[in-house]
Amino acid sequence: MPSSASASAPAAARAADPCISLENVTISYGSVEAVRNVHLDLPRGRVTAFIGPSGCGKSTVLRALNRMNDLIPGCSLRGRVVFDGQDLYHPRVDPVEVRRRIGMVFQKANPFPKTIYENIAFGARINGFRGDMDELVERSLRKAAVWDECKDKLQESGLSLSGGQQQRLCIARAIATEPEVILMDEPCSALDPISTLKIEETMHELKKNYTIIIVTHNMQQAVRVADMTAFFNAEAVDGGSGKVGYLVEFSDTQAIFNSPAQQATLDYVSGRFG
Repeated sequence: MPSSASASAPAAARAADPCISLENVTISYGSVEAVRNVHLDLPRGRVTAFIGPSGCGKSTVLRALNRMNDLIPGCSLRGRVVFDGQDLYHPRVDPVEVRRRIGMVFQKANPFPKTIYENIAFGARINGFRGDMDELVERSLRKAAVWDECKDKLQESGLSLSGGQQQRLCIARAIATEPEVILMDEPCSALDPISTLKIEETMHELKKNYTIIIVTHNMQQAVRVADMTAFFNAEAVDGGSGKVGYLVEFSDTQAIFNSPAQQATLDYVSGRFG
């Protein structure tokens, strides 16, 4: 059954055709809440950026979308994360299949210590791909805009590539498992401006075929690549010394940066804190 956001969720956080919906999601590490009561519909076929100061929970929310937080001892989630009508945290859902359909590109490029070819083929093979592997490798590298730089050295180590090329190789590796969604956790934070531009150009091409959700500290990057932007902030916990993250506002990127509905959003995007 398709999901809908809670009646208490902000109207701006609802999408007409959500790819993934978070329904009153609270994520904790042990007894400490990291992010609280998130209602959010992420639209299909768009690029959505998560922005906000450090410690506001944006990467935690991103990792919840494909159950990467399951790999962190003591991390738990309340609420529902619904993808194509299915609660991803239902006991019968296989987290490995979730991660195949919702791929992840990490902050630091992490190619396998294998050839460029095997970086692409390895995951596809594990996931049961039985088609033309040469064609899949080429198609994936082309979609990630790194084919021209790799086509003559497919049998060389993926670690021999430059940092920006390694990150695009990791994007190609994610594409090779034929996901529907690609998550990117600050994919350009360790890259130079030219490599960053290439990654951003790649995102513009990829959104023709994939839903993309990106965490970024670079607000200019959010403006350049994102159709929608979610701003997260953190507040002090009552009676404690820590902070808990929460969603402040979710809207079209241009609205978030030019005419936000919340004062906290305006203060953040105008550089008054962060």
